[in-house]
Amino acid sequence: MKTLPMMQVDAFTSKAYGGNPCAVIFEADELSTEAMQTIAREMNLSETAFVLRSGVADVRARYFTPAFEIPLAGHPTIATIYALLKTGRLPVPTDQFTIQLQLEAGIIPIEVSEAKSERSLVTMSQKTPQFLQRYDPDMIMPIFGLTSADLLSGATIQTVSTGTPQLMVPLQSLESLKRVRFNVSRYEAIHADCDFFSPHLFVLQGISERGTTFARHFGLPPDTFEDPFTGSATGGMAAYLWRTGLLSEPSFIAEQGHWMHRPGEAQVEVVGSREDIKTVKVGGYAVEVLQGELIPPR
Repeated sequence: MKTLPMMQVDAFTSKAYGGNPCAVIFEADELSTEAMQTIAREMNLSETAFVLRSGVADVRARYFTPAFEIPLAGHPTIATIYALLKTGRLPVPTDQFTIQLQLEAGIIPIEVSEAKSERSLVTMSQKTPQFLQRYDPDMIMPIFGLTSADLLSGATIQTVSTGTPQLMVPLQSLESLKRVRFNVSRYEAIHADCDFFSPHLFVLQGISERGTTFARHFGLPPDTFEDPFTGSATGGMAAYLWRTGLLSEPSFIAEQGHWMHRPGEAQVEVVGSREDIKTVKVGGYAVEVLQGELIPPR
C-alpha cells in the first residue's frame, strides 16, 4: 500500500511545542473525502491539512477537524505553507514573495517573508469580512458560566466570518476570561440553530507586553474542547474590533494558548476603513516537530 509523506507543524509560534499543532498530509490527491475525515479523526488535532495539486493556484489544501471539513482556517494555512517550504515542495525565488492558495472558501494570497531563513513568516489574507447575526447576551453568556456583566461594556455578541463564521464574544477582563466554564449541554442546545462554527472569547489585553488581545476558543467533541490558537477567528476578531472602533490601530499582536501551556501569537493587520474592510492579514511563524509516513485508510 502506498504511504503518504506527512509533517506535524506547530503554527503561530517560533518555538516547538507552542502554538497550535497541525498534521500536514502531502500528495493527498487520491484520498477521498471520507478518507481525509478518517485521518483527521486519527490525528485528533484541531485541524489536519491535506495538500493537493491545483489547476487554478500554486497549491490546493483541504482542512478537516476531527468532525468536519472547514472552508478556511488560519493555523493549518501557516503550517501547510511552512511544511511545503521546509520540504522543498514550494520554490523560494526570493526572500519575500506571494503565492496563491486554493481553499474550499476560494483562492487566497499568501505572503512569505524571511523565506531564506529558518523561520519564514507566513501571512494569509483572509476573505472580506461578513458581519452576521447578533445574539442576546442573556442567551450566550451562561454557556460560559458568565453573566452579561462580564461582557465588554457597550459591546455586542456577533458572528463574523472571514472565511469561517465564528462567534465574537468580547469580555471585560482577563479575570472574566479565566473564569470561563464551558457548558457543553447549554451550547449544544442552541448551536444547531446558530450561524457560527464555534465561539471566540477575547479581551483587549495581552498576556505579554507585546499583545493587544488575548483569546480562548472552544469546540464540541470530537473536535478539540479548547483550541490553542485560532487563526480564522483571530481574523474575524480583528475585523470586529476595527469595525466597532475598539482598536485604535489596524495592526497588532494577538495572543492565545498561554493558559494551555501552548503560547502562540499572530501578527494581524486590518486592511481598509472601518466601514469598508477589504481583508484581514493574519501571519505567524511555525516549527516542525515530526516527519513521517502515513498509511491511508483501506
